[in-house]
Amino acid sequence: MFDDRSPIYRQIADRIKADVLSGVLKGDEQVMSTNQYAAFYRINPATAAKAFQQLVDEGVLYKKRGIGMFVSPAAPEVLRAQRRESFFTDVVDPMVAEARAIGIPLGDIVRRITETGGHG
Repeated sequence: MFDDRSPIYRQIADRIKADVLSGVLKGDEQVMSTNQYAAFYRINPATAAKAFQQLVDEGVLYKKRGIGMFVSPAAPEVLRAQRRESFFTDVVDPMVAEARAIGIPLGDIVRRITETGGHG
């Protein structure tokens, strides 16, 4: 379930984010408690709590005191906005820098994207 490439709490948060983006988890839907999550995946409850706190801080989850954690109704849009920003930072900016370094005009990149199915 978990790999050694990144901290477990981050992998938990990423999995929950993916479930929200794919519609598996919907707005105002309750998620497992940190203790349930820890027991189910056999991890330290503090690790699960750290992941859940990160998701609360990011606006993906919210806490109902005494009841549990729930998916924020705004979570899908919050996550899409985060992913859009990271797409440009992680994918487009390095691609543009590489194109410039090897002498590919940006117009050629735009043309190639358009030809290969870029819509919108």
